[in-house]
Amino acid sequence: MLALYQFPISHFCEKVRWALEYKQLEYKKVTLLPGLHVKKAKKLASKSALPILVHDKKVINESSEIISYLDQTFPQNILTPEEYRLKKEALEWEQFADKELGPDVRCLCYHTLLDHPDITIPFFTLGGPWYGKLVMKKIYPNLCVKMREFMKINYKTAAQANIRLAQAIDKVYTHIKDKEFFVGDYFTRADVAVAALLAPLCRPKKYGLDWPKQYPDPLHDTIKKYTDKLNWVTRMYEQYR
Repeated sequence: MLALYQFPISHFCEKVRWALEYKQLEYKKVTLLPGLHVKKAKKLASKSALPILVHDKKVINESSEIISYLDQTFPQNILTPEEYRLKKEALEWEQFADKELGPDVRCLCYHTLLDHPDITIPFFTLGGPWYGKLVMKKIYPNLCVKMREFMKINYKTAAQANIRLAQAIDKVYTHIKDKEFFVGDYFTRADVAVAALLAPLCRPKKYGLDWPKQYPDPLHDTIKKYTDKLNWVTRMYEQYR
């Protein structure tokens, strides 16, 4: 049995959900509540970060390690190219997404969304325990403070993230604009990583969240300039998610 310990809103968890479902693997989602997840996560993997995948008695954390494990253990619909050059390129794009896209998308989105509990509480509690919304409403003010401190989210870091993200999205767009896939001529972990980690900016339906029709400002105005360069994310979700 495969069990994925996750946050519904997390784009790193979405990266793993996408890989599992693309490979047509049955798995159980175990949704933990932010803040309250630490005890369970550390018991499983000695770290507080999600996602964590449990397969029988084996525990794997970090999204890239999970995808590698899935390809090694379940080779159907493989996401890691076998040819050395393509494998190297796919892993490099995934690393770029993990380091240059994921953290800045998270910072930019949370900087606005943490001020809107009507949006974020349903994101945090979807598919979780029955008492999730009751508990989250009570702990939310303190949770926001802790999240901003832990992830270093503030006006300065959000502005810096926006500058870096604009450059990273330009790099991605330049590479993909005339191609169907990031690497080679088929869908790989590079496509999963880049599309999933940019997905919160695009609000794709197949992500699994009930996105607001429009983000509140300043997030809405900030990401509006990226729309044309992120149409391929929507295409990837429509065709391969």
